[in-house]
Amino acid sequence: MLKMTNIYTSKKQTKIESKGPRFEIGDFCVKLGSVTMSQNFKGILVEVEYRPCVVPAGSWELMREFLQGFLGSAVSNQAPQYLQNRMNEIYQPMDTIHQYLEQFGQYRKATGVI
Repeated sequence: MLKMTNIYTSKKQTKIESKGPRFEIGDFCVKLGSVTMSQNFKGILVEVEYRPCVVPAGSWELMREFLQGFLGSAVSNQAPQYLQNRMNEIYQPMDTIHQYLEQFGQYRKATGVI
């Protein structure tokens, strides 16, 4: 690889992150994140967790109704794309990671950075 450095440069990945406060409202945990990419504000990410249930199918309707209470019609009636294939499985931390990657990918596409 060292011989190829004259003709090949690795693509530097643009840093994207979400930071913000965390709130506990009854059985719900809500995280509001300000998404920045290379120090530029790109949007707001809302993460909701319903703690008593570990199977998404058992709590999706409740979470959707909860989200619609403060985000209104911006909330889709369908579960996020990644979860649609895992609705009856036990939710794992890796599922959260995949959803963040999916959302960050959408932010990157919206700005033309891949």
